[in-house]
Amino acid sequence: MNAPARPPLRNYDMNELKALDLAHHLPAQSDYRLQHELGGSRIITRAEGCTITDAEGHSLLDGMAGLWCVNVGYGREELARVAYEQMLELPYYNTFFKTATPPPVRLAAKIAEKTQIGNPDLTHVFFNTSGSEANDTIFRLARYYWDLKGEPQRKVFISRHNAYHGSTVAGASLGGMSFMHEQGDLPIAGVEHVAQPYLFGEGFGQDPDAFAQACVDAIEDRILKVGPEKIAAFIGEPVQGAGGVIIPPDSYWPKVEALCRKYGILLVCDEVICGFGRLGHWFGHQHWGIKPDLIAMAKGMSSGYLPISAVGVSKQIVDVMLEKGGDFVHGYTYSGHPTCAAVALANIEIMERENLIERTRDVTGPYLAKALKRLDAHPLIGETRSLGLIGAVEIVAEKGTNKRFKGAEGHAGPVVRDLCIKNGLMVRAIRDSIVMCPPLIVTEAEIDKLVDILGRSLTEAEPVLRAL
Repeated sequence: MNAPARPPLRNYDMNELKALDLAHHLPAQSDYRLQHELGGSRIITRAEGCTITDAEGHSLLDGMAGLWCVNVGYGREELARVAYEQMLELPYYNTFFKTATPPPVRLAAKIAEKTQIGNPDLTHVFFNTSGSEANDTIFRLARYYWDLKGEPQRKVFISRHNAYHGSTVAGASLGGMSFMHEQGDLPIAGVEHVAQPYLFGEGFGQDPDAFAQACVDAIEDRILKVGPEKIAAFIGEPVQGAGGVIIPPDSYWPKVEALCRKYGILLVCDEVICGFGRLGHWFGHQHWGIKPDLIAMAKGMSSGYLPISAVGVSKQIVDVMLEKGGDFVHGYTYSGHPTCAAVALANIEIMERENLIERTRDVTGPYLAKALKRLDAHPLIGETRSLGLIGAVEIVAEKGTNKRFKGAEGHAGPVVRDLCIKNGLMVRAIRDSIVMCPPLIVTEAEIDKLVDILGRSLTEAEPVLRAL
C-alpha cells in the first residue's frame, strides 16, 4: 500500500501559537516564570536533514540532534511510511497476557544482534517507552534478580555524582544531580553516589590513569562501606551526556568492570545517549571492550521519530528467571508498541544500509575532533574533547586553567549558547561547557559550520564575560 504524498509545508500563526503556549503548555524542565518573561517558547515547525526551522522562519543547524537522538536526521519519508503501514495493519497491541506482535519480536532479535557484538551473553530485550522507564526497569529487574538468587539484601545501586539517568523518581534518584534531588526529597533509599571521572573539572592537571584509579578506588571504598553483600549494581553512562559530555580516561571502564566482577556486582551501562552509533559503535561500552550485564537504550533507537526504549538483559539474568519461574510483575501499556517498534527497526536498517556507525567511527567523528581543535587557541577555551559525534568545549576565565568566570561554574555557558542560537546553531550549555551531538548524517561541511559559528559566538561573548 502506498503512503500519501508528503503534504505541503503548513503556515503557522506564530502569535497564536505563542499565546497558546503561554496559556496552556508546560514545557519540560523549564522555569515557567522565565518562560513567560521571555514571551513563550521557540516554536520549531519543520526540519530536514540536520537543519531545524522555527515559526519565524529562522533556520538553525541542529548541533544537538533534537535531544541527543535524531541520529538519521530529519525528514526520512521511509520512517513515516513504515509508521503509516503499521498503523493500518495493527496500530497497537500490548505485550501483557502472553501476547506479542511481529515488530517488537523482530526488533528484539535485531537489537540482540548488536548487543552481542563482543558480548555474546547479552541476549534478551525488554521494551519500554522512554530512557527513564528503561532505567526504572533496570532498577526493579536487578533487585528481582537478586531476590531470585536468594540474596534479597542486595538492593543498593552505586552511581556517580552529576550522573543523569532520567526524570522519574527512580531515574532521578539513580542520577546524581543535586538540583534534581532538591525537588521531591530525592534520592530514594538504596542509591549511593561516588566521584565522576571528570578529569578537566575534578582532576585538572592529573595523570589520566591515576585519576581514573582514584575514581575507581572511590567506588570500591563505597562498596566496602555499604557492604559488598548489599550492592546490587553499579550504573553509569559510557560517556556522561547531560552531565557535560564527560569522557572518562581510557583505563576507567575496564577498571570499573574488573571491580564489579571482583565483588559479584551487576554492571549496568546507560546507553540512552551513547547507543546506536553515537561513539562510532552500536553501543558506547563496545568502545572500551567491556561486557555489561544490563544496558538501557532509547533515543537513537528510533532516531526520536517515535518514543521507544529498551533494556538489554544478559543470559545469566534470564536463566535465573527461567529456572525460578514466576511473574516479573513489571511492564508498561506501551511496552513493545508495534508502530514504535516497526519504526525503530527501520531506523536501524537505515543505519546499517548507510554505514552510519562506521562513518561516525572512521570519518565524521575524527573530523569533528580535528575541527574542534581549531578552537584550542581561543582565549576562552580550556579544553575541547569529543568521541565519535559527541563533543564539548570548556569555557574558562583564564587560559591554561579551569578557573571559571565569577569564580563559579554556570555563568559563561548560557551566554555562549544564546549567541550560538542567535548565529544559527542549536547547542546546549551545561554549566560552562557547550556540548554538541549532531545527527550521524552530518557532513564535514556542516561540522565546519558548527565549529565556525561556535568560534564566532565565543569571540562575541568574550567582552560580555570579561565584564562580569
